[in-house]
Amino acid sequence: MPKAYAFTRHGGPEVEAFLDLGIPEPGPGQLLVAVRAAGVNPVDWKLRAGKRRPGQAPLAGHEVLGSEVAGVVRGVGPGVEGFAVGDPVFGNPVTGGYAEFTLVPAYIAAHKPDTLSFTDAAALPVAAATAYDGLRQLDLPTGATLLITGAGGGVGVAAVQIARHFGLRVVGTASAGKKEFVESLGAVHVPSGPRLTERIREAVPGGRVDAVFDLVGGTDLAEVAELLTDRGKLITAAAKETVAELGGAPVVRARTSAVLDEVALLAVAGVLRPHVTATYPLDRAGEALRAVEGRHARGKVVIEVTA
Repeated sequence: MPKAYAFTRHGGPEVEAFLDLGIPEPGPGQLLVAVRAAGVNPVDWKLRAGKRRPGQAPLAGHEVLGSEVAGVVRGVGPGVEGFAVGDPVFGNPVTGGYAEFTLVPAYIAAHKPDTLSFTDAAALPVAAATAYDGLRQLDLPTGATLLITGAGGGVGVAAVQIARHFGLRVVGTASAGKKEFVESLGAVHVPSGPRLTERIREAVPGGRVDAVFDLVGGTDLAEVAELLTDRGKLITAAAKETVAELGGAPVVRARTSAVLDEVALLAVAGVLRPHVTATYPLDRAGEALRAVEGRHARGKVVIEVTA
């Protein structure tokens, strides 16, 4: 039976388990995908801990972890156009990514370019697409200064690179240990921690920034908001309630094949490097999730599934 890594109730790592599941049947508008790689994201452990997406039904039985995959189409549901069995694809699954097989809606799937590995493609649907959507939402002019909090994580790494490609000056907060890494992406590094805004003001000419792309939330978000004169240029992918109180907005996700095509083109052109810094086989999925849950991962963590 195909194997998948799931949680059977809400809680900590103790609720995770490998399950033997049947191969799902693709419904209308869906692709059955044989998974070759699955990206690991903070949202994975947050869902396990009890977070639910808007409109998502309560947990019933089990839920397979994982929100982004790359693999090969093994079945096409009714009404699907533009995809065929054997196509290499990547996208956002609806039945979890830490698995040998999953279902991906065609509208949030895209063809994987031949020159892009399955491992790198699996790092794009959540992290890179969120970064792309957020930067399009901010719509900053060339030369503007953008502050990105959490610049050393999966979304942050993509956001720094795409922002630089858009002609923006970037200041990125991250732990002191990620200084060299963040600077290699083209950002001015500011170490996270107490008195954050003071250090940012010292690093930025004039002491102010034109926009903030927050990926951390918490006290950091409230603190860096004070750097802005226009709170309409404050967005977050980490704390929707807090950003609303501060006069900003959450990142509005497009969740379309077109965005996936765009980030794939950036990756193929060398503008966007997924920076997968750690890979794990499916049978070590729990370790992969711990690496991200511990908040110390640099770049992206990906689970690779043997064909």
